[in-house]
Amino acid sequence: QVQLVESGGGSVQAGGSLRLSCEASGIIFSSNQMSWYRQAPGKQRELVADINKGGSTVYADSVKGRFTISSDNATNTVYLQMNSLKPEDTGVYYCYFPLISTTRGIVSDSWGQGTQVTVSS
Repeated sequence: QVQLVESGGGSVQAGGSLRLSCEASGIIFSSNQMSWYRQAPGKQRELVADINKGGSTVYADSVKGRFTISSDNATNTVYLQMNSLKPEDTGVYYCYFPLISTTRGIVSDSWGQGTQVTVSS
């Protein structure tokens, strides 16, 4: 069974920084892509950033230049470094692995439990 375990959320003042981590546990060979989504109160979940196995990244326009996604393919861990945080970055952040290769086959659509990020002005 695959589990995505997140850590690193918290409360900071505007301009501060946080680093989120998400590790996939279980018997995992690889994941082709890793993503971070967020959901603000009353809003739909949105893509923040993703990274593929080759290291190519995509960012939402709202976080470009402030957030950096990175990954450790050896440990199937994805990170999100968030700098210059703004109140509008507040929300629950989820990691997402669309496809994971395991000893029991392919597991699709795996989500982390979510971690709260609160940025005060």
